[in-house]
Parts: sequence; structure tokens; C-alpha cells
Amino acid sequence: MKDFPGVPGTWTGLVLRISQCLFAAGSIASMATSSNFFSVTSFCYLIASMGLQVMWSFGLAFLDAYALVKKKVLHNPVLVSLFVVGDWVTATLSLAAASASAGITVLYYSDFGDCEFGKECQKYQISVVLAFLSWIMIATSSLIMFWLLAAG
Repeated sequence: MKDFPGVPGTWTGLVLRISQCLFAAGSIASMATSSNFFSVTSFCYLIASMGLQVMWSFGLAFLDAYALVKKKVLHNPVLVSLFVVGDWVTATLSLAAASASAGITVLYYSDFGDCEFGKECQKYQISVVLAFLSWIMIATSSLIMFWLLAAG
């Protein structure tokens, strides 16, 4: 298997996983601090999807850190296949949740004239932006994992 930036057990792989986790946690924090996010289904889906993203990314960041400390290579084809499937599933869920929440946010902010919720709309927008940033990071990781699997 090839060794290029972003693969498991490298510093860039660890940075990608930590950034996924931080962006997803920021999205959750921004949405959860709003007072009535639970009344909109897509916002609840965003919380659930980003929660899954945090758990997946944190677990793989921990695995990357362990591999860096122990100088292990995580290029086992079965393990990489698991990473590919997990990354693609979480990437798909994250994109769907971020897109649905962005649609509702645009509906509130633009289509209804101005957002009547005040600071709540800013929290919704920040949460959606952080969710999309998390998706960009997980999409990058999933493409790298797929490339690593194909190269092996």
C-alpha cells in the first residue's frame, strides 16, 4: 500500500480526524445552545449525524495517535476497508444533514424575509457552516481511504 498524506497513522491523518471531530462538535454545540432546535426535524437529524461523526472521528483520531506513538502501520486491507465504509457512511449522513439544515436555515433567514428568532438564526447558520466544514474534512478522508484501498 502507498504512503501519502492523510492515510491512517500519519500526522496529516490525525489532523484530518481531529478537525472532523472539532467541526462536528462545534456544530452540535451551536445547534444545541439554541432554544428551539428540537422543533425542526432536520436540526435534530443534524445533531444525530454530527454526534455519530464526533464518535467516529474521535475513535479514528485515537487510533491514529496510537499508531503514531507506537510507530505502527495501519494499512491492513481489512482495516482500510472498514475505514472506507465508515467514512463513506458518515460522509453521506453528514452531507444529508447539513444540506437539510441549510435548506431550513435559508427558509427561515431569506424566504421568510428576516429571521424572527434573532440570535437563534445566527446559531443555526454557524451550526450549518461547521457541519459543512466537517463534511469537507470527512469527504477528504473518505477519498484518501478509498485511494489507499485501491492502491493496495
